[in-house]
Amino acid sequence: MNLILWRHAEAEDQASSDLARQLTPRGRKQAQGIAKWLKARIDDDALFLVSPATRTIQTAEAFGDRYRVVDELAPGKTAQHVLDAAGWPDGAADTVVIVGHQPTLGRVAASLMTGHEAEWSIKKTGIWWFQGRTRGGDGQIVLRAVMNPDLL
Repeated sequence: MNLILWRHAEAEDQASSDLARQLTPRGRKQAQGIAKWLKARIDDDALFLVSPATRTIQTAEAFGDRYRVVDELAPGKTAQHVLDAAGWPDGAADTVVIVGHQPTLGRVAASLMTGHEAEWSIKKTGIWWFQGRTRGGDGQIVLRAVMNPDLL
């Protein structure tokens, strides 16, 4: 299974509620750049799971309109909520893209890399791509890529 953590792009600071915050023009451009990078690397059948926040939905829409909003990915949810929504490690699909928030995505990345949650930071619009696999009967986690919009 491939698990791709995609933090939402730059969003406005103020809105009627946290969930209503929209992407800035710069954020839209960032999301489009990462979406283009991602489109060249993943299969068409990837499953996109998105937080109910406007900024995550707008980030995912840079890739296309085939995403599912999942309440378990809302701001303030736990790393385990994210992993459960994705079906990790067996997978709800061969490739699951989670579009979500800090600090939760950083905690997921730390947990996958070290076995323990920690306060790791994922840059806005950043991608962390993990692959779960089995070798010699043992489960392994491989970090396939880390991409940020300033690297495009």
